[in-house]
Amino acid sequence: MADFLRLLQNENMKIYRRVGTWVMYAFIIGIPLVMSLAIISVTPEDPPSNWLFMFIASNILASLIAIFTVVKAADAVAGEFSQGTIKLLLIRPWRRSSILLSKFLAMLLFGLALTAAAFTVTLVVGTAFFGYTASPEDMFSEMGRKNPWGYMLLWYLYQFISAVAVASFAFMMSAAFRSGGLTIGLSIFILLAGGLITNLLSLLDKPIVKYTLFPHLQLTSYLDGGPGPLPQYPMTLGFSLAVLGVHFAVFVAVAWLAFGRRDVA
Repeated sequence: MADFLRLLQNENMKIYRRVGTWVMYAFIIGIPLVMSLAIISVTPEDPPSNWLFMFIASNILASLIAIFTVVKAADAVAGEFSQGTIKLLLIRPWRRSSILLSKFLAMLLFGLALTAAAFTVTLVVGTAFFGYTASPEDMFSEMGRKNPWGYMLLWYLYQFISAVAVASFAFMMSAAFRSGGLTIGLSIFILLAGGLITNLLSLLDKPIVKYTLFPHLQLTSYLDGGPGPLPQYPMTLGFSLAVLGVHFAVFVAVAWLAFGRRDVA
């Protein structure tokens, strides 16, 4: 166990020793600050509540968090092979499964840290610039107007689950291919085009659409008790989580098999 913790620590050090990681955090911190100053300068007499500001800013940051996590996941294994540093790991007395698990957990911890930073920054900045209100009447969501804390916490949780699903696909691609650029490109395409692909699939008028990955990346559609991302095919949150869980298991299994059989030479 101690050896695995050292291996996990080593993977986290690789992430946080890179300048690009801190640039990502700078975006997470800087965007809410810039947005708040812009709102004050444009509408000084009618500012939003802190919760409405948090919701708007969080929608922007959620996309960035997903992209940043995908980039780290895509580079986790493919980057080691392209740079030749994978040999330094494999010559040590660590099993390939332990190496892969440490990289995957490091990627999840990075995404979780970004999510926590975004939640904290948007809440603090919104409260500092627009004051704190316990009854945000101008929230977009009915649930948000009743319980803003519960709404935003669930919103962030659902966004994190969706980001993990896409990052798992990127991690699988990273373990299967040597090109980090290809992995990042395909994963970001799926992330950004998920909504469009969902709309196209819904035109097929086939129930099989409910079992594809893309619709279930929109978990926030359940927050107000809606029928889910595909109104013509009513679903539940549990069903979406189950579908995501199956895809997650497939992605992890393929990554494990691909990494275990790859030739380092």
